[in-house]
Amino acid sequence: MPISVSVNGQQRQADVPPDMPLLWVLRDVFGLTGTKYGCGIAQCGACTVHVDGRPVRSCLLPVSAVGAAQVTTIEGVGATPAGARTMKAWVDIDVPQCGYCQTGQIMSASALLARNPKPSDADIDLAMAGNICRCGTYPRIRAAIKQAAQP
Repeated sequence: MPISVSVNGQQRQADVPPDMPLLWVLRDVFGLTGTKYGCGIAQCGACTVHVDGRPVRSCLLPVSAVGAAQVTTIEGVGATPAGARTMKAWVDIDVPQCGYCQTGQIMSASALLARNPKPSDADIDLAMAGNICRCGTYPRIRAAIKQAAQP
């Protein structure tokens, strides 16, 4: 039975098992490969997408649990004000080193800025705690978030 999912403002159909993780539907069925597989246990943040504006780990979220919610991926977040500011700051600050975790980092940061346009350091720490960067670009990530928070 096909499952209908709204992704980046477009309604899409997927003929997949209802328990298939959203990550694999996005990557393997819809061809949206910007969302990355990292750990498979929702601990690293590489697979972060927005579901109705909230950052969620798509590696464990069954596609059937999305329901009528709006899913935004890294391919679509730049169309949002917070996403556009975040992506620009990421480039300006030259945040990525290897880049693998960065889509998840950007998704978490843009969700933070959408709900809290002027986050404190504690707010940033809390919002970004679930995103791991093996290259250690945390100071540049924080700087980019602070830049994106400027008007």
